[in-house]
Amino acid sequence: MADFSPDWLTSPHLTGTSIMAVEFDGGVVIGADSRTTTGAYIANRVTDKLTSITDRIFCCRSGSAAHTQAVADIVKYHLNLNGLEMDERPLVKTAASVFRRICYSNRDSLVAGIIVAGWDKQEGGQVFCSY
Repeated sequence: MADFSPDWLTSPHLTGTSIMAVEFDGGVVIGADSRTTTGAYIANRVTDKLTSITDRIFCCRSGSAAHTQAVADIVKYHLNLNGLEMDERPLVKTAASVFRRICYSNRDSLVAGIIVAGWDKQEGGQVFCSY
């Protein structure tokens, strides 16, 4: 007897987030897909996976939305405090270092992949990864 069920019921589910950042001679370009999934279920079709850390530093988030949002908020707090103390804008590598330190310190409990990208007057456009 022929099986008339749709092929999407039996095909493997290929899920995951697509995030990217590219440096060029004047800055960086960042991008991400916009879907949030829970297994095979699309929980939200319009999710913003690009988060502003400062006016010139952004992060692309993948993994657990709760984890990556919390880490981004903590980094934003640290960089704002750093900017007040130093009386200048934070460097992109400083932001990447804070992300990396937080992610590594909590590596056993976080599900997070983060790309940090931005522009500063010292190094120009830069891209860093933190897993």
